[in-house]
Amino acid sequence: QVQLAESGGGLAQPGDSLRLSCAASGFNLARYAVAWFRQAPGKERERVSCIGITEGTTYSADFAKGRFTISRDSGKNAVHLQMNSLKPEDSALYFCGAAASSCFPSYGMDYYGKGTTVTVSS
Repeated sequence: QVQLAESGGGLAQPGDSLRLSCAASGFNLARYAVAWFRQAPGKERERVSCIGITEGTTYSADFAKGRFTISRDSGKNAVHLQMNSLKPEDSALYFCGAAASSCFPSYGMDYYGKGTTVTVSS
């Protein structure tokens, strides 16, 4: 069964760090571009970061640059999102998607996970 499963969300204080994981089952995630998205209640979905199929290729939204790092974990068939210096405005449902083509497929990602919730509050 093809599946993406996110983990690592939770409650954090401003300035804290969290590491989110996107684990794949049923397919080799290394052959896919993987993106992290987030959506806060009442707001549009935002693309956070993406790692391409070509080694070393990453893209990040301006709000993520310098704070969030995306990386592959081939041994676990997963992609991680390390989030540092968290802010209350980072609170959202974070979910990952995988695409066989690139980080910016015209048709959308091939697979999506259900997400993990991040809440940043003092």
